[in-house]
Amino acid sequence: MEEKVPMESIPKPTNTEEICLNLGPQHPSTHGVMKFELTLEGERVVKCVPVIGQLHRGLEKMAEGMLYSQFIPMTDRLDYLAGACNNLGYVLAVETLMGVEAPERAKYIRVIISELQRIASHLVAVGTMALDLGAWTVMLYSFREREMILDIFEMYCGARMTLNCFRVGGTPYDLTPEIIQKIEDFLKVFPSRLDDYEALLNKNPIWLTRTRDIGVISAEDAIAYGLSGPNLRASGVEWDIRKAYPYEIYDRVEFDIPTGSRGDVYDRYWVRMEEMRQSCRIIRQALDQMPEGPIMVDIPGVSLADKAQFPTNFPAVVRHFELLVKGFQPPKREIYVGVENPKGELGFYLVSDGTGRPYRLKIRAPSFVSAQILPKVMKGTLLADVVSILASFDPVMGEIDR
Repeated sequence: MEEKVPMESIPKPTNTEEICLNLGPQHPSTHGVMKFELTLEGERVVKCVPVIGQLHRGLEKMAEGMLYSQFIPMTDRLDYLAGACNNLGYVLAVETLMGVEAPERAKYIRVIISELQRIASHLVAVGTMALDLGAWTVMLYSFREREMILDIFEMYCGARMTLNCFRVGGTPYDLTPEIIQKIEDFLKVFPSRLDDYEALLNKNPIWLTRTRDIGVISAEDAIAYGLSGPNLRASGVEWDIRKAYPYEIYDRVEFDIPTGSRGDVYDRYWVRMEEMRQSCRIIRQALDQMPEGPIMVDIPGVSLADKAQFPTNFPAVVRHFELLVKGFQPPKREIYVGVENPKGELGFYLVSDGTGRPYRLKIRAPSFVSAQILPKVMKGTLLADVVSILASFDPVMGEIDR
């Protein structure tokens, strides 16, 4: 393959005028209703201004008028491609606030479902990134495997995307032998499917030209701008909350932290591919280690006897919700809990005033934090590379405009 000519050595066109180009918010390659105000000199980006706020729903303020348990379905609507991971981050925050810990079996179930969700999210990231750059086949293949995961979710909780699948104190559903067999079937075929994606992309000259040395972010800049997740690790920073501050059962399983060396578009793609392989390792170990036992802990003020009758006995149903309102009252305190989501660190800052509703909820959303580096990384690039850079960040507007 011919050596790539450095971008800075390409002579700038003469007698050109700067023009303003609006990319989005309807453009499919903006991955949602994000708009970019691009100032161009010829084909080169002189200035990039991301415009957000067109999907704002005020979820953080809505939480103040809802019971702690009522907000769990709202977290599905943040990164709507990673609902289970959002659920996990929020219920861990509330459990920390209340001093409650889920049973052992529930912890394993949570990790298995969350890692399946991580794979499903990365499949969308890789598939849509390939589609943005013209590789239609990879998108079809990745969504084929994602459907297998969504089928598992549907068997588990009846939903496919907005799952509402975890509860404060545990999980509402157990993993049946049929669901476990479905997961086993997925683990058998998925690694070879990843090999298929790489066979299509990793030596493809068009793919390499569009991704290598494009959108480079140094480790220093990645840290300074608060990047996390695959976008941080692609720049060579070995940081993963599951390793640094293990939660649930992540300290009991072995997995590696894939890191890149260039911090370019290709590395951000490659890190996600390797993370899917590591998620398979985690799921395999969790299935092998998972103990028998309860899947919900007794929360103060909400008796297990009432829960056992729910929802077959109507008086128990009424009593259940009465106790949720009155007994689900954490002490007056404030906490922050962060988890390793597919797109980076998802954090929940909760303030309790001793009532059954949060006094304040603040969400640290990885897509929102990552968006602040886009003007810097896109400045000086070609217009054609704007799409590939944005795709490599894998943004979701639901958590940018939370």
